[in-house]
Amino acid sequence: RSRTLLGLLFIDLDFFKEVNDSLGHETGDALLVAVAQRINACVRESDTVARLGGDEFTVILPQLADPAAAEHIAQGIITRLAEVFSVRGEAISLSASIGITYFPSDAASVDGLLKNADQAMYVAKRQGRNRVGYFTPTLQEAAQNRLRLVNDLRGALDAGQFRLFFQPVVSLATQRICGAEALLRWQHPKRGLVSPAEFIPLAEDTGLIVRIGDWAFREAARWARRWVGHAGSRFSVSVNSSPAQFRQPELLLAWPAYLESLGLPGSHMTIEITESLLLDADDSTSQVLARLRASGLHIAIDDFGTGYSSLSYLHRFALDALKIDQSFVRDLDTKPSARALSESIIVMGHKLALLVVAEGVETPWQRDFLSNAGCDCAQGYLYSRPVPPDEFEALLRSNLGAPGDLQDGHG
Repeated sequence: RSRTLLGLLFIDLDFFKEVNDSLGHETGDALLVAVAQRINACVRESDTVARLGGDEFTVILPQLADPAAAEHIAQGIITRLAEVFSVRGEAISLSASIGITYFPSDAASVDGLLKNADQAMYVAKRQGRNRVGYFTPTLQEAAQNRLRLVNDLRGALDAGQFRLFFQPVVSLATQRICGAEALLRWQHPKRGLVSPAEFIPLAEDTGLIVRIGDWAFREAARWARRWVGHAGSRFSVSVNSSPAQFRQPELLLAWPAYLESLGLPGSHMTIEITESLLLDADDSTSQVLARLRASGLHIAIDDFGTGYSSLSYLHRFALDALKIDQSFVRDLDTKPSARALSESIIVMGHKLALLVVAEGVETPWQRDFLSNAGCDCAQGYLYSRPVPPDEFEALLRSNLGAPGDLQDGHG
């Protein structure tokens, strides 16, 4: 009523589900009570603390002198909740992600403020958790754009808007194309080609990636069947997969039968998986991987060497290839550590009888270093950008018919 500055905090506890799952709901409920007490201790008498449900809390901060006052309170809550809790004889470490929005500058309604604070909280989550995120008009525009893209994405597959592009994979020993990576593109009717970096995370979040990934594999297999006749028995097309597909594996497990209907041996198709999938693999995931590989399909680890230090999965799972992440390849020219790591990956891969492929090769120097180090194959802009199927086929015919480097060096 007075139109004075008001702040709204949206607090979400990080990893609270793990507490419930490991210690039980009674301990989880007791922890929520302790969290509420700590939040209450951080605010003023005039403020309102509420639990919306689950592990979500809000704080209403009326009559603020300036925005910094709300930020000070939010940081105090972050600090207080990071201190170890003692609940029912258990020592529990916790953190929180907090979103902040302000009335009247950000929104004029209760619904608008709650929506803004929620969006700001997710900014904090994406930035690494245990921090404060802020609502801005740019954030609002991004959220609206995301909502429109999600709505369009839901109908994109049935509308035939997806395309596959193919990037050549080249044998470093012969400098001839020995395979391709299939890369998904979205031909939006109004926006044109939408970047995979923009729509793949949305497809992951909404679960749409399961059907889209199935379409991509089947489309890639169709082209592989056509090209094997030109390229020979060792030619293979690789397709990226999502952990979500392994959580709903019915479509994946139908792939061997589809390849059989095409008359295409499984060895001509490679499924690229992430290290995180193997690191978190349960019995179900392990069984799906084993069944796919038993059918003849090849399995490769994509972006190898990024983010995870455990290598135990290399002897737990039957694999066929490692793909050296482009972040290592990009630094080969300038960083001795990148050269040492790449050489180590190549040696380790060969000791395990795995094919080693380098991603992101852009210079002749990188190509020559990898070749001298014994790397088997490479892909990157030095050879070609990802191109539509007809252009890839032209590259394939040209390269197989002539010695030396690809005819179209930079795609």
